[in-house]
Amino acid sequence: MIVLIAPENDIPNEIEILHQLFQEGLQYYHLRKPSKTYEQYVNYLNQIDNKYHNRVVVHHFHELVNAFELKGIHFQEQKRRDHIDNPGQYFKNLNMFGKTISASFHSPEELEKCYFEFDYHLLSPVFSSISKKGYEGREFDVNHIDKTIIGMGGVTTKNLSEFKKLGYKGVGVLGGIWHSENPVEDFITMNNWQ
Repeated sequence: MIVLIAPENDIPNEIEILHQLFQEGLQYYHLRKPSKTYEQYVNYLNQIDNKYHNRVVVHHFHELVNAFELKGIHFQEQKRRDHIDNPGQYFKNLNMFGKTISASFHSPEELEKCYFEFDYHLLSPVFSSISKKGYEGREFDVNHIDKTIIGMGGVTTKNLSEFKKLGYKGVGVLGGIWHSENPVEDFITMNNWQ
């Protein structure tokens, strides 16, 4: 399972590359653009071919699931801590039927103790980040945790087997694709590793 995280700031040809990645089989695209407004999120989504909207997971403006046929919503760590203790209230006005719910974690212990059943969990940093300088890898071993855990941090085409050894069911990649000279080729390699 490959989860691609959007580059924080727009890059040249981003939508064009994204469409190529969808054509090559990308199933999970996490739209995370912290500085964009609701309207800018809508404009971004409108640039993506409708047939791919069901592969997009939003980190911000979860109410977009009511306006677009999206794959699901993602809780970043603080938002998860703030809202998941009373999830009934949070989801009340969201059309979540058939949608995925995922969340970010930065410690295997907190992930293991979390009682809410997320569809999958992003855990980072496994290896030192490519996109966030100084974000040092911790090589978390999750073989003992019976949940779908996606490893993030320092994902490249060369270290995929290391993630598998540590017990991950997939990888979450940002810099390994968006900072690559050949993003589509690298995605194809990653998508074939399992």
